Amino acid sequence: MADSSTEERFAFLAEWYDPSAALLRRYQLLFYPKDGSVEMFDVKNQRTFLRRTKYDELHQEDLFVGNRVNVFSRQLDLIGYGDQYTGNKLGSKKERTLAMIKPDAVNKMGDILQMINDANLILTKAKMTKLTCWRRACFYWSLHKTMFIFSNLVQFMTSGPVVAMELMGDEAVSVWRRILGPTDSGVARKEAPPSLRAQFGTDGTRNAGHGSDSLASAARELEFFFPSTAGHGPANTANCTDCSCCVIKPHAISEALTGKILHSISAAGFEISALQMFNMDRANAEEFLEVYKGVVTEYPNMVAELCSGPCMALEIRGTDAPKTFREFCGPADPEIARHLRPDSLRALYGKTKVQNAVHCTDLPEDGILEVHTHWHLIHPHISISE
Repeated sequence: MADSSTEERFAFLAEWYDPSAALLRRYQLLFYPKDGSVEMFDVKNQRTFLRRTKYDELHQEDLFVGNRVNVFSRQLDLIGYGDQYTGNKLGSKKERTLAMIKPDAVNKMGDILQMINDANLILTKAKMTKLTCWRRACFYWSLHKTMFIFSNLVQFMTSGPVVAMELMGDEAVSVWRRILGPTDSGVARKEAPPSLRAQFGTDGTRNAGHGSDSLASAARELEFFFPSTAGHGPANTANCTDCSCCVIKPHAISEALTGKILHSISAAGFEISALQMFNMDRANAEEFLEVYKGVVTEYPNMVAELCSGPCMALEIRGTDAPKTFREFCGPADPEIARHLRPDSLRALYGKTKVQNAVHCTDLPEDGILEVHTHWHLIHPHISISE
């Protein structure tokens, strides 16, 4: 190893919940970009917890305050910068913004997520919800109340589901608004043809997306959809009828395949009727995959994969959804899938039997039961209805 006293390193304060002791433990996490190695220091006991070790699963772009990273099967919440150098180098331009896909473009969310990824923004939170009442929509859009379009806007925004997202990245507020393009979709088609509103919008109200106009607005709007205090914000749209369960696995999300997978699902004729990002701890992952315990040799690795980073839960609807969607996912082994069902999700986006892009309901008769049970299990704070 090189002399770490002169080598560039980034330092973060991190917390890990130790389930066996029911304690929140705090560490200093050090990352060395030269060789991708990590080191951990136990803050309370003032001793080295993990000696400097090369760890290829952690990347510099994962390191920002508020993110959750996985280091040797421990989920660490990055709660602060460990020194001024790290804050200046990695945190100065980092922003969060609220991005919303409006009802007229929800069926294009796969393409929109790909645009987000192409702009080097990171999707850190996401939820499909419905602003079901005028009171809630009016509260959110109160800044528009003096505009003549306010009534039409609220009526439109309550007409169907929306997808609320938290985006993180360098100058995220302005980058996302640049992706959106001019407010009027007609103007956008003339002035910014590649923009989201030019491609998917109709006019100045039905214009496909929304973005916070400042950091202050972003903080307020993110708190509305993803409260940091008590409560869970607007409920997601899961209804657990005539449906199947799909979970996009952490490796696929980290490899920026989310947008492509969502696009493939929609293009195949399935409806994504609910969506939410979440992180799963080991105990919940074990329970979620319990049916495979003792049945497949990959079970321990399947559990490790599912709690290695953020996942995305989807409720899938369609004709005989559990059966047809399982067929669309393809065989569990991507290599077999590429031979037998080359257009399936696992053939297109999977790598191994463990990192095979998606989990789906295996038994047709378990579709509704699995969605209902697992939607709560994968994220205990997700509510089915308000």
